Amino acid sequence: MADRFSMTSPQITEGARIADEQVFNIGCHGGNMSPALQWRNPPEETRSFAVTVLDLDVPSGGDWWHWIIINIPASVTGLVKGAGNPQAHLAPSGTVQLRNDFGKSGYGGPCPPSGDKPHRYEFTVYALNIAKLPLDESTPAITAAYSLREHMLDKVSLMATYSR
Repeated sequence: MADRFSMTSPQITEGARIADEQVFNIGCHGGNMSPALQWRNPPEETRSFAVTVLDLDVPSGGDWWHWIIINIPASVTGLVKGAGNPQAHLAPSGTVQLRNDFGKSGYGGPCPPSGDKPHRYEFTVYALNIAKLPLDESTPAITAAYSLREHMLDKVSLMATYSR
C-alpha cells in the first residue's frame, strides 16, 4: 500500500496549544507568524496545492477563515515559516493569498474572544486537480472554499487549539 498524503509542522502539533508566535497581533499579543508546513505523498494527479486555516468554534456560528493561499505549484512540498506575510515574499512564486476574515490577504493568527472556550484551528493542505484557480486577492474566503471543494483530489489537516 502506498504512503498516504500527510502533513507536518515544526510549530503546529496535532491537538496541542498554538504558540504565541502564531497568534494574531491586533487585539491579541502574538507574532502573527504563519507556521512552516511540510507535506508528502500527494495524489499523482496533483497539479497544485492550497492551504487554509479555519477557526471551527466561532461564537456566532459558522467558520472564521484565517488564511487561504492558492496556486502553490505541484512541485512544492511545503511552506516556510512566515510565508503567510505577502510583504515578506516567502511564499512560492505564483501563489495568491486571498482575503481572510480579518479583511486582509495573508495569514491572520488565532485571536478568539477572551474567556471563551479553547477554539479549534484546522490547518489544511489541499491537493488540487487544477494548476491555477482563477481567483485573486479580493476573492472572499467562502468563494474560495467552493473552488477548493470542486477541484480537490485529497486533503490533509492538523488540528490545534488556542484560548485566552
